[in-house]
Amino acid sequence: MTTCVLCSPLLDEEQKVIFENESCYFIQKDQRILKGSGLIVPKSHKSTVFDLSEKEWMDTQRLIHQVKDWLDETLQPDGYNIGYNCYETGGQHIFHAHMHIIPRFSDEPHAGKGIRHWLKKEENKRYI
Repeated sequence: MTTCVLCSPLLDEEQKVIFENESCYFIQKDQRILKGSGLIVPKSHKSTVFDLSEKEWMDTQRLIHQVKDWLDETLQPDGYNIGYNCYETGGQHIFHAHMHIIPRFSDEPHAGKGIRHWLKKEENKRYI
């Protein structure tokens, strides 16, 4: 049986719990490229965001604000990308719900390109 790497942030020594509340963690790994980025993860194993309880939604929202305040103070980003990947086709590789929080900076090569930028490319067009 495989152990879920997000069921306990203590399972992966690279992961560091920055904040937590009753039902969720905000964790970070040392990022070479996406400085300051991290994940909000429910403590209880839920496969996707669609499985979160109302309490987990509320605690996620509380952590989003806490994380934003902290990142605004420590890194002063110019923007953010926030989102979930769901199921394999949606880009989910770890099948434990997790929200990505990615601070963005105006001096990045891809500044101004949001999470849908790559999806709107012609080569992604679906022909039925």
